[in-house]
Amino acid sequence: MKISPILLGLSLVAAGSLAATAQDASAPAPPKVIQIAREFIKPGRAGMAHDKTEAAFVAAMNRAKLQGHYVALNSLSGKSRALFITRYPSFAAWEADNKIVDKSPTISAEFDRDLMADGDLLQDFDQVVGTYDEELSYHPHPDISHARYYEVSVFRVKPGHRKEWHELTKMVQDANEKGGTSAHWATYEVAYGAEDGTYIILSADKSMADIDQGFAESKKFAEALGGEDGMTKLDRLYGETVESSRSELFSINPKQSYADEAWIKSDPDFWKPKATETAAAKAVAKPVAAAPKPSGR
Repeated sequence: MKISPILLGLSLVAAGSLAATAQDASAPAPPKVIQIAREFIKPGRAGMAHDKTEAAFVAAMNRAKLQGHYVALNSLSGKSRALFITRYPSFAAWEADNKIVDKSPTISAEFDRDLMADGDLLQDFDQVVGTYDEELSYHPHPDISHARYYEVSVFRVKPGHRKEWHELTKMVQDANEKGGTSAHWATYEVAYGAEDGTYIILSADKSMADIDQGFAESKKFAEALGGEDGMTKLDRLYGETVESSRSELFSINPKQSYADEAWIKSDPDFWKPKATETAAAKAVAKPVAAAPKPSGR
């Protein structure tokens, strides 16, 4: 059986200090609500072509001053696709953004135009909404200002096995703690858009060297779990609990991200280089007639 990277503690570092052993109580918490929009890109239409259409979205979001900032991820494994993870402190905050767009025919029209241009590059599109689960997370660090890569793992828990899922996660958390690994992650349970019992594990790395470190720590993790006997127990519980799992690797694309001001201030050369500002400005077109607000973004 293939053990997912989260179960081996493979470099699940939530974009923070690798030496951190606990989350600073004064640090901001992970967003309570996230929306993940997934765009499957047509062959040959990624890269600069997609950067251009996404720059229009970023420009419109900035003009509207919406609070739902998002990070854009481009696939390094699996099918060619882009993920946009929008972060909200609550569903009410998400609704507040929707009302801003609803009340502005100009903004609605811009989003409608941008969606049409972006849609020409896509093969498919879907969305899920997740809520943060603190109990199933491990030393999360929500500051992604210096992150460059994301590891995304998706687990489908068998119906009626929620208790075992919590037990399984606790085993992994305890082994990482005892082994002193660098593992960090944030867990979101999908509330809308996927089968019940779906969990998304998000982590971010400052470099691919972090991934190397995670693989190197797998032995430390196994020893802390109890060696071969502990891994056998974990393997058995995993098989009894998890219906399916999948892990993918993504790179962060700042040109396609609606970055929070805190991220930009912390690392302006990455999140908002001058070339990106110019491209975004050129992507802005004159307002057109009012149109219905898009369902995504």
